[in-house]
Amino acid sequence: MSELAPPSPAGRSRNTSAAKIRHGLSATLLWLVALLFLTPLIYTVATSLKPASDVFSVPPSLVGKEIRWQNYADALDYLPFQKFILNGLIVAVSGTLITLAAASMSAYAFARLKFRGRNVLFAAFLATLMIPQEVLVVPMFSLMQEFGWVDSYRALILPWAFTAFGVFLMRQFFLTIPQELADAAYIDGAGKFRTFFSIMLPLARPSLAVLAVFTFINYWNSFLWPLIITNSVEDKGTVPLGLSLFFSQQGSQWNLVMAASVISMIPTVLLLLLLRKHLVSGIATTGMGGR
Repeated sequence: MSELAPPSPAGRSRNTSAAKIRHGLSATLLWLVALLFLTPLIYTVATSLKPASDVFSVPPSLVGKEIRWQNYADALDYLPFQKFILNGLIVAVSGTLITLAAASMSAYAFARLKFRGRNVLFAAFLATLMIPQEVLVVPMFSLMQEFGWVDSYRALILPWAFTAFGVFLMRQFFLTIPQELADAAYIDGAGKFRTFFSIMLPLARPSLAVLAVFTFINYWNSFLWPLIITNSVEDKGTVPLGLSLFFSQQGSQWNLVMAASVISMIPTVLLLLLLRKHLVSGIATTGMGGR
């Protein structure tokens, strides 16, 4: 059998050049796609810093005649936007914590505990994902009226805190943890609750971080349900309701509307930065039991 001849110096040089060209083209394409997705954000931030007279200037420009930081102070002062942000934080943080607690415990029961009808019950629970939120709004509103919870934080938080998505996500993670780990805890004398809180839950930090981000964003950006269940918008309104009210009263001052929109993004960005390490870990260890 004849041995393959090693590539000549000229061949290696051509291969290196071709690899550099492919790398350069890939990097350029990725930058263009990233710029395309960032264009609305860049336009929003740029408009929030323009004077009102420069928003629709002809020809259009990304930067106005001056950088007007006062737009952010005006946006906070004109309406009780700080109250909307506070309401949004109360609803989003409370809803996220309740969702994490309920989803993790339910998922652990579906994944690890053996009881009759477990799979059928989980399938029925999972089937609720097929029902659109718009279909649930009317019966949910009637239920809130029966409870006397209309125009309250309870009505804003509790109806959407028990989701099948969170249970499904956490259950899939718990299934990847070896049963031998729980058996070792039982042999050492730990009960089901101690095994769950001391061993399983710490291992589930990456999945909990992913679920926390999704849940917080859903609560923070929710518009339809707060619009229906809230009577006193200025008292119990959340950020999306505040933005809509702001727009209706300040429709001609787009720079202030954009400034309020930028402010409304800050909590979500901070949460992503805070949980970034766990999010990356969750993606990297998917299917490996959190190791």
